[in-house]
Amino acid sequence: MPQKNELKYTPLAERMRPKDLNQFQGQKHLIGKEKLLTQLIKADSLVSLIFWGPPGSGKTTLGYILAEHFGLPYQFYSAVLSSIKDVKKVMAQAEDHKKLYGQPTVIFIDEIHRFNKAQQAAFLPYVEKGDIILFGSTTENPSFEVIAPLLSRTKVLKLKPLQSDALQNIIEIALKDRENGLGKEQIKISKEAKNGIIKYADGDARRALNTLELAAHLCQFRKIDSADVKEAMQKKMLLYDKQGEEHFNLISALHKSLRNSDVNASLYWLARMIVAGEDPMYIARRLVRFASEDIGLADNQALTLALNAKESFAFIGSPEGELALAQAVVYLASAPKSNRVYQAYKEAVEDVKTKPFEEVPLHLRNPVTSFMKNQGYGRDYQYAHDFSESTTSMDTLPENLKNRSYYKPGSLGFEKEIKKRMEWWKSLKKKMTNKG
Repeated sequence: MPQKNELKYTPLAERMRPKDLNQFQGQKHLIGKEKLLTQLIKADSLVSLIFWGPPGSGKTTLGYILAEHFGLPYQFYSAVLSSIKDVKKVMAQAEDHKKLYGQPTVIFIDEIHRFNKAQQAAFLPYVEKGDIILFGSTTENPSFEVIAPLLSRTKVLKLKPLQSDALQNIIEIALKDRENGLGKEQIKISKEAKNGIIKYADGDARRALNTLELAAHLCQFRKIDSADVKEAMQKKMLLYDKQGEEHFNLISALHKSLRNSDVNASLYWLARMIVAGEDPMYIARRLVRFASEDIGLADNQALTLALNAKESFAFIGSPEGELALAQAVVYLASAPKSNRVYQAYKEAVEDVKTKPFEEVPLHLRNPVTSFMKNQGYGRDYQYAHDFSESTTSMDTLPENLKNRSYYKPGSLGFEKEIKKRMEWWKSLKKKMTNKG
């Protein structure tokens, strides 16, 4: 805790950090009667925990509260700023402390996902022996970012973005608190300004308090209005990590909105990714993939348009080139959908992988030498252009697969036309076979 003379140099968000669960706002699914954290305290039982949630949801604060409540020695580290060598030294000290006093040490690793697998494995023996109780916080999905042996020895607590009522309480408490907050300054805030901070915070208590503190410095006559909040916000920084889970969440949302033919949602997720700093060429590549996977031949212009959008962005650059991506998104979302080509290719690949390799029929082989010709290569091959219908009744699949049907066109868009063509060719070949 900062001393009195240090308070003015300590950010409001740090000064207002709750000291116990009674002061904590939000996360009602974890805190309250019969809830997990309350039960742990009631049972006087502490286990290793992974706090998983977005920034400003209370991960570090809950770690502090639990460590303080149980009266255990604790050390907090950032995986970004600390080396595993530093942490190992403390774990060795924790081992000695356990031998002398029978108490484990709480080791809190902020952003534990920043440690690689080998570094994370260093915690295992100490957790298993009970020398340390490990607290880890992460904004990323622990299933992907924390090694399985460590994950199996911890309890994962999923924290949610704070709701509007929790953020409103946090703001009001900070304005009233005379010891750590802004109470002595007797600052008022308009309803519109408060709602502006809440909306901007996006469930992040730290962001809300930082904005409130800056707006309090900017306001006149000790009254925060909407203009003060807008000035404090300056520019909204969206939660985004190109290598993290949110990256995959957003591209998934874009892909699924396109697949569901929702033009407006598709444009929104595109804008979210662009504004957050995603590489537009990554988006362009995903649009090209979508055109083949989810539209296919239902609209035979979709792939061309997606490729054109990619080339347009590469040629023009940002920000003008982003309009080409938006144009492609609108077209792809509104196009008829079919995954028949995608499914057909998957079935063909599955046959190749699971069935014995079939020999290429002799009549389809090219007799490039006289020996090959003598072996029957190319014998009975029928050249389609020699026939008035430009096709033949000749089988071109291997014998064991000759009745296999992979591509089954749907009834939307251009696939209706392809279906007619395939049926026409099939009936024509059947007539030619019967004539033969």
